[in-house]
Amino acid sequence: MAKRIPQSDIDEVLSRVSIVEVVGDYVALKASGNGEYKGLCPFHGEKSASFGVSATKNVWHCFGCGEGGNLFQFLNRIDSLNFVEAVEKLAARVGYTLNYEEGGASSPELSVRARVLEANAAAAKFFASKLDDAEAEPGRLFLQGRGFDKTASEMFGVGWAPKGWTGLSDHLKTLGFTEEELIVAALASKKDKGCYDRFRGRLIWPIRDSTNAVIGFGARKIFEDDQGPKYLNTSETPVYHKSSVLYGIDLAKREISKTQRVVVVEGYTDVMACHLAGITTAVATCGTAFGDDHIKVLNRILVADDKNPAEVIFNFDPDEAGQKAAMRAFASAQKFNALTYIAIGPDGLDPCDLRQERGDAAIVEMIGAKRPLVEFAIERSIAPFDLASRDGQVAAVRAAASIVAEIADPILRSSYEKHLSELTLVDRAAVNQMVSDLVRGVRRAAVTPGARTPVTEPPAPSALPPVNLNDPINRRERWLLEVVAQLPQFCDEAKLKRIFRSYFSAARHVGVAKVLLKYVGQPDTQNLVTAELQDELASTWREILMARLPVVDEAGKQEYAEGVVQGALLQTVEFEKQYLIQALSQAQAAQKADDTNLIAKKLVELDTELVRLRAER
Repeated sequence: MAKRIPQSDIDEVLSRVSIVEVVGDYVALKASGNGEYKGLCPFHGEKSASFGVSATKNVWHCFGCGEGGNLFQFLNRIDSLNFVEAVEKLAARVGYTLNYEEGGASSPELSVRARVLEANAAAAKFFASKLDDAEAEPGRLFLQGRGFDKTASEMFGVGWAPKGWTGLSDHLKTLGFTEEELIVAALASKKDKGCYDRFRGRLIWPIRDSTNAVIGFGARKIFEDDQGPKYLNTSETPVYHKSSVLYGIDLAKREISKTQRVVVVEGYTDVMACHLAGITTAVATCGTAFGDDHIKVLNRILVADDKNPAEVIFNFDPDEAGQKAAMRAFASAQKFNALTYIAIGPDGLDPCDLRQERGDAAIVEMIGAKRPLVEFAIERSIAPFDLASRDGQVAAVRAAASIVAEIADPILRSSYEKHLSELTLVDRAAVNQMVSDLVRGVRRAAVTPGARTPVTEPPAPSALPPVNLNDPINRRERWLLEVVAQLPQFCDEAKLKRIFRSYFSAARHVGVAKVLLKYVGQPDTQNLVTAELQDELASTWREILMARLPVVDEAGKQEYAEGVVQGALLQTVEFEKQYLIQALSQAQAAQKADDTNLIAKKLVELDTELVRLRAER
């Protein structure tokens, strides 16, 4: 029978984790005061931070795209985890053992994803324990020959996969894993003769994500009779997606966030060499070219700041393959929240070989000598042409002008026009004209319908129109909702019930107020309202919860809350008076004496109340 996680366990897990720390594993967050944090939204492209996380309210919200919710919804959105998987991931994070009850809707006792992660963690320990075996001596010699001692191997969790066919599988079965689970985790394969280990007789590097979970492995061929590829990586699994995996991100993430610099190298040993040399922001792709999904991973950590821009430094081999890789990286440079550079080792040495031959300082020097990637792209684009001939010079400018035209900053673009003119000996004015023509063409294409695919899809049409907060009436309505949501302890419940009957006019405010009024005065109002609201009303509610109030200390909060509620009450009484004036006119026209007298009496009471309320303000 299907199992479910009891609510008491879910509540316990949530009480032990910090939403700021969990979201911070994916997004670079900066404190903005009062338990609020801001960063760049990981779900849509943006250059200014509109993504907020509240430590006190345990919610996240993007004011740009409207996405938001609780911690489980964040993990669902960013890691495609269902609810059970999200709970299990958080429980594992804090070392809490979940209980399972009979009668769940459809969730298995343990999700497939969770079992894959458990199997990977156990496999990583197994491989590491085998590196000291006699059989692993060729692997140890390989590491020693590249300058990595035992301490370095342990730092990166390097291990050894025994040459036998079922060493790992047999071990994991003793821990309760089934053959099917090992196959799903890509730790084993199955043919007619049965299940056998995927990695055999190889050095093993565990690959971890930014939360330090082992998501896969990279295996290096050691023996000449090994018919497999030089590097064999984990195939696609529920937790390993090679297009977005960056080896070393677990070790580099915090330093990348702190320094706003990342170094992208080409292999596992290059990452090791860089970290050991003090370049602790180094990462590498795993068996695939650097692409858009890798950029998304890094953009969650890098902060777009024109005054202090982040840096992405690529290290490629100087051969033809490396230069092509550099040009592919340049083609995506505009997608980074950072400036892009290239660093090439002296004599074409990669970081691992450079460290081995010339020491740690040589790696630091190589990274320090970085060049702008656009400069490299320009020089490579003109390399095929004969710059000693006029035809070759003009052809070179034509080839490089499109690269210069892509530079958004006009001052920087002008600087590279000068650089291109000096390289090709073509008059600066002619270079400028050619680039300017291309810039205008690019801009025309950008505004021509259908000319370019937008970075993000336009939002789906909403059933409720957005709230115009420039309208003073809507703004006052929002102030009241913010106070009731964030400072309910300073709000008079009886006054709120009277105000909420007629105060709101914006459709989204009306929808939120209707639900909020149901739970006013209850101890868990915020969570109750959050659980009930959906779609655009949920987005508006998160904006209300995340809004910064213009006060900090408790005394100021109380004064502000009472002032907003009192102002709303005054307006509500005025609304009621206007309504009664209309009703009085209708009663008089219909010659209904009793109704006329009753309404007139109520009007007198409202006038008296208005005088009192105005005096109290």
